[in-house]
Amino acid sequence: MSNLYQDHMLTLRGLRFHYLDWGSEGKPPFVLLHGGAQTAHSWDDFAPVVRGDYHVYALDQRGHGDSEWAADGDYSRQTQCEDVAAFVSALQLAPFILAGLSMGGINAITFTARYPEKVRALVIVDVGPEIEIQGRENIQQFTRIDELDSFEAFIERAHRFNPRRSPENLRQRLSHNLKQLPSGRWTWKFDQKRLGAGSRSGIGPEGLWEDVRKIHCPTLIIRGGESDILTPEAANRLQAAIPNSRLTVVPGAGHSVMGDNPPGFNAAVQEFLS
Repeated sequence: MSNLYQDHMLTLRGLRFHYLDWGSEGKPPFVLLHGGAQTAHSWDDFAPVVRGDYHVYALDQRGHGDSEWAADGDYSRQTQCEDVAAFVSALQLAPFILAGLSMGGINAITFTARYPEKVRALVIVDVGPEIEIQGRENIQQFTRIDELDSFEAFIERAHRFNPRRSPENLRQRLSHNLKQLPSGRWTWKFDQKRLGAGSRSGIGPEGLWEDVRKIHCPTLIIRGGESDILTPEAANRLQAAIPNSRLTVVPGAGHSVMGDNPPGFNAAVQEFLS
C-alpha cells in the first residue's frame, strides 16, 4: 500500500507537520483529519478507494504521529483549525472536501465555520457538540497506559478494546502510532502528557454548537451503529442544526467508523459525493 502515497513534511506556524499525499494530481482536493491519539494512517482503508477521483491528503495533526508536539501545550480546536488553514494555504488547495473523525471532526467543524469559502463539502464522522462521557472515558482508559514490554502487547490490548478489528489491521495501524524506547519497551507517539487522560488540552466539543450553526455547505454526518461516543439522539440534533445535511448510520462499527466497517463507510461517503 505504501506505493500508493508519499510521505511529506512541512513547517506550519513554527511546527513541523507530517502528511500523506495519496494523489491524484489535478483531481479535486480532499483533506482528511484523524481522531485524537491516532494518525493520518487511520484513513488507510478509505484513501485508496477515493484517490482515483480526488487528490487526497491525510494530515498528522499537531502532537500526533510524526508531526511535532506543541511546546506550549496548545491543542485547542481553534489552534488546530489554524493549522489546517496554514496547511491548505501552503499547498495552495482550491476549495476542497473536508472529512474528520472525532477530534478531527471537531477541528473540521471549526474550520468550516471559520473558512466557509474553502470547504465544498464536509464529512463529520461520529462526533458533535454532544459527546457521551462514558465513551470518552473508555478511550482515555485505553490510551492511558504509558509503556508496554512489546509491540505485540499493544496489539493484544488494542484487540481487547476493539475486537471488531483484526490483529493484522491493528498491527498495521499501530505501526505508525507507536515507538520503541531506548529501554526496549514501547509507547505511544502522541503527546500523552497534554493530550492524555485527564488533560485540559481544549480539544473537546465545548462551545461547538455556535460553529455548527454557521455551516451551510453540503454535509454528511456518519455515526457508527455501535458508537459509544455519538448517540442517535445527539446525531439527530446535529443533523437538524445543519441545513444542507444528511445523517447515515454505518452498522457494525463503533467510534472509528472507517476502520471498523470500511465497506460500509466507503459506500456512505461515495454515495454522498456522487
